[in-house]
Amino acid sequence: MNRYPWWANLLIALVLALGALYALPNLYGTDPALQISGQRGRVVDDGTARQVIAALKAAGVPEKASALADGSLTLRFADTDQQLKAQDAVRDALGQDYTVALNLVPAAPGWLTALRAQPMFLGLDLRGGVHFLMEVDTASAVRAAEERLVDDLRQLLREEKLRYEWVRRVAEGEASGVELRLRNADDVAKARALIARTHAELVVDTVGEDGQRLIGRLGDPYRIELRRMALQQNITTLRNRVNELGVAEPIVQQQGDSRIIVQLPGVQDTARAKEVLGATATLEFKLVDEEHDLAGALAGRVPPGSRLYPLRAGGQILIKDRAILTGEYITDAASGFDQQSGGAVVHVSLDARGAGIFERVTGENVGRRLAVVFIENKTDTVRKPDGSVERRNRRTEEVITAPVIQDRLGRRFQITGMDNAREARDLALLLRAGSLAAPLAIVEERTVGPSLGKENIDKGVRAVIAALALVVLFMAVRYRTLGLIANLALVGNLLLILALMSLLQATLTLPGIAGIVLTLGMAVDANVLINERIREERRNGNSPQASIAAGYERAFGTILDANITTLLAGLLLFIFGSGPVKGFAVTLSIGIVTTVFTAVFVTRAMVNLIQPRARRATAAARS
Repeated sequence: MNRYPWWANLLIALVLALGALYALPNLYGTDPALQISGQRGRVVDDGTARQVIAALKAAGVPEKASALADGSLTLRFADTDQQLKAQDAVRDALGQDYTVALNLVPAAPGWLTALRAQPMFLGLDLRGGVHFLMEVDTASAVRAAEERLVDDLRQLLREEKLRYEWVRRVAEGEASGVELRLRNADDVAKARALIARTHAELVVDTVGEDGQRLIGRLGDPYRIELRRMALQQNITTLRNRVNELGVAEPIVQQQGDSRIIVQLPGVQDTARAKEVLGATATLEFKLVDEEHDLAGALAGRVPPGSRLYPLRAGGQILIKDRAILTGEYITDAASGFDQQSGGAVVHVSLDARGAGIFERVTGENVGRRLAVVFIENKTDTVRKPDGSVERRNRRTEEVITAPVIQDRLGRRFQITGMDNAREARDLALLLRAGSLAAPLAIVEERTVGPSLGKENIDKGVRAVIAALALVVLFMAVRYRTLGLIANLALVGNLLLILALMSLLQATLTLPGIAGIVLTLGMAVDANVLINERIREERRNGNSPQASIAAGYERAFGTILDANITTLLAGLLLFIFGSGPVKGFAVTLSIGIVTTVFTAVFVTRAMVNLIQPRARRATAAARS
């Protein structure tokens, strides 16, 4: 009646053992570390590692350990003071072509790492870090779209041979738009029809007494879509930029219609974070100047309308000043391989407007080279010899690649000339999210120091231990043997919660700790129901074995219903909540699942094992 098959007992023991194993890395904490990665085509290799180690020895900063993997060098240090000294030494040695990011890395031993046992991520309130609230100037995205329309309409009218006096942008708050004046009143109807056919997003009105002026304003749905796309593109760009900081589990999410929350747990270099997030970047496609001699330009005889640009791969190239296309027209970019040559390529997709411009320009320039120019404005924090800090603006302009135009290009084309798949992936990333669609302004900044995060962790651990001790004491006094069994299951429940959060690489926050404490309190509810049911069956005169079986079977339905309703509430909190609410929902939901397993199946297996005789079962039930 009360026996599990041997395989069921083995499975329960295996689950508990794996839970203890994968919860173990959370006991080891983290080490202060530097994470070094290359920029603009630079590769971190063994030579870079030797150069870094030599710079640290010269500065008198010993490293605890070092590891080179996936093109990134990680250096561990004993404390944060050594970490900060090492950062200055490494930056001076490597220069600006490498990212030297402060970070915290797990200190778990190698055998646990080999088993892919990793500690759970800690949120901003526990690990320390920086919180930014950024305002996106979505109005500038609308303004940029109107300025592009000015150029498009000029080109369109010239192609249709409709003479005009001016085409310009007029700004009247939300009523801004594009104004044009035609020389001939007979062309007004033709111009209206042309604009309606090619720019459906414009609402065109005739103004002025002579009827020769037209004002086109972007419709409200299109304005809303422009603002939404600008916000989403900025979010994508920021998510990719925080990778440069080497941040584990960053949070980049939308708040309201025009704001973005960025949380970077573990980041101690606030100035560096602001530099990376606040950098502005653009992409431009320009034709290579092949009519003039490059050697002459290098000697100082640069022809009018052209300019020398540095190549990322080294050297310089002569490029036309006029940009034929910017990154604003790119809707998607993905790396891949050419089916004919097998070389790495980048597949680029344009919107309808960009496709029209690109098709016209490339059709007129087949056989010529097209350069992809990457332009970035950044602010560097430079430490002077006297110890003061100075912020300097830096503008980087370089040609990523300059392939030959093989044919007329339209909405979708591919860029060749990449040396390897990694370079193609990097270029696709830049094309997809290399530029901010609208300027950002930091409206709120909060920094949580590592000491405050450690204090929060200590308080949270004390709360969990206190809750666990009180529950254990109550169950042991109230239910004796069955209470002790419930207490062992409660410890197993806590280990499974930690293990699952570690396996899922979930983020633990202060509200998450509150969820764990609540789960421990709720977990014994199931055992209270089971034990009271067993007592009731014994009072009704049933045998000990029959009472145990009836207690578990009759209480199971109630336990399951109660936990399902709580789980549904936790899932709704996770779906509709954000930030701290989500952290609470994650631990609560995981705790409900583990509670049903430990409170019902684990405790029954233990009761079955330690109560082989009716006499012992009777003693346990009467206690």
